[in-house]
Amino acid sequence: MVEEVARRPSRDHRKVSHRLPDFPWDKLTTYAATARAHPGGVCDLSVGTPVDPTPAVVQDALRAAADAPGYPTTIGLEATRQAAIDWLGRRHGVAGLGLDGVLPVTGSKELIASMALHLGIGPGDLVGYPALAYPTYEVGAALAGADSLATDSLTAFGPRTPRLLWLNSPANPTGRVLPLDHLRKVVDWCRERGTILVSDECYIECAWEGDAPLSILDPEVNGGSLDGLLAVHSLSKRSNLAGYRCAFLAGDPALVGELLAVRKNLGLQMPGPQQRAMIAALDDDAHVEEQHARYAARRTLLRGALEAAGFRIDHSEASLYLWATRGEDCWQTVADLAQQGILVAPGEFYGPTGRQHVRVAFTATDERVAAAVARLSA
Repeated sequence: MVEEVARRPSRDHRKVSHRLPDFPWDKLTTYAATARAHPGGVCDLSVGTPVDPTPAVVQDALRAAADAPGYPTTIGLEATRQAAIDWLGRRHGVAGLGLDGVLPVTGSKELIASMALHLGIGPGDLVGYPALAYPTYEVGAALAGADSLATDSLTAFGPRTPRLLWLNSPANPTGRVLPLDHLRKVVDWCRERGTILVSDECYIECAWEGDAPLSILDPEVNGGSLDGLLAVHSLSKRSNLAGYRCAFLAGDPALVGELLAVRKNLGLQMPGPQQRAMIAALDDDAHVEEQHARYAARRTLLRGALEAAGFRIDHSEASLYLWATRGEDCWQTVADLAQQGILVAPGEFYGPTGRQHVRVAFTATDERVAAAVARLSA
């Protein structure tokens, strides 16, 4: 029996987790403990999780839809998809989008992580994403067994053609907004090569200065055609719905249809009550403006305090973060701020070129932001 066990081949190499990068936030544990030990408590500015109340109009819609005994469908309610179409048109100039070009999904992170796999991308294929990027783009490529390349230069792909290319504007972590000419260039480049272009636009309504962010679904960007294009949107940031896991995908009906066909077989469905809440959130602009004003005030206070403390803020014209540097290794900055009870995210989490920056979220409460400002000033 012992010999039989010894002869059995190890299956560790088959573990999916071994394909994936280490979960970056595990590296922040000791610094978080230091920050929490501060006599005044921790000012956690490391994550962009909403802390303000979910809008009453959304809570009311969820309660009204609480009686939901039947299964939802993967394609979602027609009213949900229409609300997404109306919102994109009203707020972001999107035209030419039909009901077959929208798919409600349970959380944008889960969608991003599974996108490559569900589009049939695998070993031997290449996925591209920004040089400084949300780690889930890399996770999605690794999950599918594909190669990946983090770059902001289209020429860096050389003779290889990516099957899928991610854009993120406004960007996490830098807050950078890509201008119209750049977006047009990327759309044209991808179409010439048959590359699927997916734009993560989850921060599109979190803009503070400069030109307004544009969706790749805007005819000004794509020339009036949605071919080969997808955009990912989330209600987590704009509507304080992170706990509801409300998001949607929109764009090329052929690509949306392929993802729908795969997701049907996997039973990936957004619950009906959440869809009703999502409709209410998309139909109401007032709560978005109120939340935008809250974040703008917190951003102004934190930016001023960081700059007075010797930090330089780069980009940061949009999103929910300040991309800050003192010209030193990011972990030194994380350690120093943790001693002050302030927890931030090291730029290295988002790519090697972020090693001298930290990402500072302004999604904490007014009281915690004020405490962080006081500590930075001291």
